[in-house]
Amino acid sequence: MPNYTLYYWAAPFRGQFVRALLAYGGETWTEAGDAAISALMDGALEDMPVPFMGPPLLVDHTTGVVVSQMPAILLYLGDKLGLFPDDPGGRALSIKVVNDANDVIDELTLDGGRQMWTEARWAAFVPRLQKWMGLWEELGRRHGMTSRSGFLLGGDGAGVADVVSATLWSTMAERFPLIGSILEGAAPMTANLVSRVSRAPAMAELAARARREYGEVYCGGQIEQSLRKVLAA
Repeated sequence: MPNYTLYYWAAPFRGQFVRALLAYGGETWTEAGDAAISALMDGALEDMPVPFMGPPLLVDHTTGVVVSQMPAILLYLGDKLGLFPDDPGGRALSIKVVNDANDVIDELTLDGGRQMWTEARWAAFVPRLQKWMGLWEELGRRHGMTSRSGFLLGGDGAGVADVVSATLWSTMAERFPLIGSILEGAAPMTANLVSRVSRAPAMAELAARARREYGEVYCGGQIEQSLRKVLAA
């Protein structure tokens, strides 16, 4: 039996960060599926494995722990899988990167589709997207990352911050090549880190699985349609 059950929609987006950390850590999991997620969300609070508003939600069958909210899940997995730096500062910075990634995808989807993208709205957003990318670049530079080597927070191997970074930018760039081009120009060291971490066998297999199971879907719905429209212009 797999060690975990993940409740997340049949799409990458926010759930892909959880999948990536599980895959990189060598863990096994099953996906509950959209129908099971909907049933839980529509059911009574007392019947939920943990009170939650929406996925992702992770059940750890080895410990009985159930966690919702993507940053909280990654905090749990990072601790359990030994993927955080040893010092409290490095651990805090790792969670800062997780929250930055969460903010980026919120902004990319205009807070879950509260508005739709227009060409003017996208043009106004590009400098802010470049600034977000610059945050990654500067953080890596301060920890010795170069255009060919190193990790976002230093150290000898990839941790939560690196796996999250690779997942954020590679998933986005694969589905929206223009964003990949912006990353190459605004944050070349980060782009190289993303490429290196994404080539790890577990990460490469996860990306291939996402292509097989989700196709070109990123977040789905009208917001993705509007995003594709402006990025194809």
